[in-house]
Amino acid sequence: MDKTEMNERMKEMAGELPGVMNAIMGLHSEVVKDGALSARTKELMMVGIAVALRCEPCLWKHVPEAVNLGATREEIMEAVSTAIVMAGGPAVAYGSVVVLTILDELNV
Repeated sequence: MDKTEMNERMKEMAGELPGVMNAIMGLHSEVVKDGALSARTKELMMVGIAVALRCEPCLWKHVPEAVNLGATREEIMEAVSTAIVMAGGPAVAYGSVVVLTILDELNV
């Protein structure tokens, strides 16, 4: 699933569950604002969490967002390394298959 398809499916979900989707998107917007942690740092954290949870659609959102906020390939891969520590072997497999594919597609 690519980002375009995910966005379309999320629009469909918003049509089905407008209150829930408005609430979750509002929460997301509030959380990713610069604060004590930068938005870039928060996106890198979400990359690590998404790898640990093996959420491919999440990675298609958060890896490009991290890149758009100035994160480098090295920073993204360090975020993946934190997931590996927390989630073990499955995170290695997931990080190598999904994150590297996204970064290669983005030419990062």
